[in-house]
Amino acid sequence: MTVKPKFKELLETATLELKDLTTVQNPDFRLEQAEYNEMKKEWEIVVSFLVKDNNKRLNPIGLSLSEFEFQRIYKKLKINSSNEIMGLFLFND
Repeated sequence: MTVKPKFKELLETATLELKDLTTVQNPDFRLEQAEYNEMKKEWEIVVSFLVKDNNKRLNPIGLSLSEFEFQRIYKKLKINSSNEIMGLFLFND
């Protein structure tokens, strides 16, 4: 019988997989959603983290109220009961 990973372990596994997708010093990884599929014996999770915002809007009056240095992105991963990444997917909320 395989033991299901704990939420903390799922986040740690996802963080190791996703850390190279950001250059932010402290990307603030967060487990946003987790659902276990008993039939497939795998977790489907959503993790968010910070990346540099390369799509800043140009503000014609010079105010920077709507500009942020970072943006939070979301990724969906599938992790099996052995804590192995089975897939990484774009996530649209």
